Amino acid sequence: MEFDFKLGRNLSMLTDFYELTMANGYLNNGMRDTVAVFDMFFRKIPDDGGFALFAGLSQLIEYLSNLSFSEEDIAYLREKSCFSEEFLQYLKEFHFSCDIWAMKEGTPIFPGEPVVVVRGPVMQAQLIETMVLLTINFQSLVATKANRVCRATGGRAVSEFGSRRAQSYDAAILGARAAYIGGCASTACTIADRDYQIPATGTMAHSWVQLFDSEYEAFVKYAELYPDNCTLLIDTYSVLHSGLPNAIRCFDNVLKPRGCRPKGVRIDSGDIAYLSKRIRRVLDEAGYADCKIIASNSLDESIIRDLFVQGAKIDAFGVGENLITSKSDPVFGGVYKLAAVMKDGEYVPKIKISETIEKITNPHFKAVYRFFSRETGLAVADLVTLHDERPDVSRPVTIFDPIATWKKKTLQNVDCVPLLLPVFEKGQCVYESPSLQDIRSYCLDQVDHLWDEVKRFEHPHRYYVDLSHKLWQVKNDLLERMSAVDEQ
Repeated sequence: MEFDFKLGRNLSMLTDFYELTMANGYLNNGMRDTVAVFDMFFRKIPDDGGFALFAGLSQLIEYLSNLSFSEEDIAYLREKSCFSEEFLQYLKEFHFSCDIWAMKEGTPIFPGEPVVVVRGPVMQAQLIETMVLLTINFQSLVATKANRVCRATGGRAVSEFGSRRAQSYDAAILGARAAYIGGCASTACTIADRDYQIPATGTMAHSWVQLFDSEYEAFVKYAELYPDNCTLLIDTYSVLHSGLPNAIRCFDNVLKPRGCRPKGVRIDSGDIAYLSKRIRRVLDEAGYADCKIIASNSLDESIIRDLFVQGAKIDAFGVGENLITSKSDPVFGGVYKLAAVMKDGEYVPKIKISETIEKITNPHFKAVYRFFSRETGLAVADLVTLHDERPDVSRPVTIFDPIATWKKKTLQNVDCVPLLLPVFEKGQCVYESPSLQDIRSYCLDQVDHLWDEVKRFEHPHRYYVDLSHKLWQVKNDLLERMSAVDEQ
């Protein structure tokens, strides 16, 4: 089990105010025990990529496991003068009792499919909306960006350097966690190492070099302190005329007599492609072919890819602000929508209509399945079904585009895996979160099971996410019914 992240404050009130006013309204309209089903899903993959990654479930479990309202919370709400005493008493005695299903952290996810499903008293399911979205949206955003960055390096190590540019201290810590899930090998955030066992890395800043009388002296003092882990920052003054020569001199005079080898040199400015090629040649000629070149300085996947096109000789990367903030596309647009209400023991499907086709929701209580080819082991499609459906893969399965219904694909020789797993049953957690290291391994393995065409950065192949015929029929019938009402 990974360390439980504690913010040291009551998060039950971290909810949009209208969640409380609606819950108060439900209670006062006799809907306290009305059971509703809500889906969390997203509509657009950041950076127009081919897939996103699901992250943040462990923190959502922690929040839900500790959900309660304090005397201070009740007193605050009473002062707002818009909540009934019956509702305040309900919050005082609050006991979470919803059922929740979710995908495993690290799972590749696609637009339109539920990644979290909540079923329970509508008052409770409504109250947790904000935290469901906040927790999953942020970490999924960073994990997705981190995976793009890591894939751009061609297997070279990436260290997450974003703490000082993150949007808060919470974001720095949980962003480091999400970046690790997405593929980063380490972090500069020390508390993330302490709490999540993400390897912390770091050597020196330019201030270390500036504080000594000479660059060479700064290097020597550092090498004497850390002979077995010596990485020197060589761009404080001049990489080629000062930093690199002084680093090699330090390696020769301090490390070599001790039988130690340098770990690397880091550059944080200048033309990184050009400098790395020059550095590599000089290090090799000096007998340090094993000394790695580490690059940082406002990098992202596009810059990293261009560096290699230009022949850069870089062995590892430190990526900060563009990763921790997903600067190129900084919003993960997860939404939380009502899908069904239970009435007389039956689910009544609910739909939201929009003139924008992508914003029309998929109704009903649902399940999600992923098909894997038995020949290649690769994921070929996802199918969103009614909750009590299960695809029969003992015979060919025909799926179709839910909008362009004439587009069909027949799947043969495939395995079918359910993606939504039970997390809470009647308010009790029934899911054991894997270690963060296991989540990361699972994530990278699942990404390996995607077609390369889906993993393209530009114009990736659109992965199939289709609706079962039964679910499509439910949706189509609702749309027809709504259309008929509009015409009256």
